[in-house]
Amino acid sequence: MKTPNPIITVNETEGQKLKIAGGNYRIIISGKQTNGGYAVIEMAVPPGAGPNPHSHADFTETFFVLEGEVSFKSELGSYVAKKGSFVNIPKGGIVHGFKNLSNEPAKLLCTVTPAGLDDLFEEIAEYLETSSNTESETKEKLNSLFEKYGQQMFPPDYLD
Repeated sequence: MKTPNPIITVNETEGQKLKIAGGNYRIIISGKQTNGGYAVIEMAVPPGAGPNPHSHADFTETFFVLEGEVSFKSELGSYVAKKGSFVNIPKGGIVHGFKNLSNEPAKLLCTVTPAGLDDLFEEIAEYLETSSNTESETKEKLNSLFEKYGQQMFPPDYLD
């Protein structure tokens, strides 16, 4: 008889904690634990923060808003996601981004299918922790990491 895959449990203090873009991210379950099937990331997004417009053709990204209020923008319009809201960014590469427009931190539960975004976040956090490079060198390195993981980045005002 084949041994079934183990059930994975993660409590509120477990998971890999990362500092990204002024926020605190926690990889609750990584692609390494799911054979690359998916990853789940808890994102604490400070007021005014969020990723610039970007696209990724090869994975689906979903967000469930646990706390706060976040404005999602895409090429197709915008949506203010409040606590309890769910946002699905399908495969295919639609340009999108989000910002926490409130005065309080927002907390999002992000799932990516297949996994990979978790690896990108790990590399970015590790680089930012250890780098003493100039701003232009840092920007160049981050752009190469985005490219490595299939992310296309756009200027901050791209969706305005």
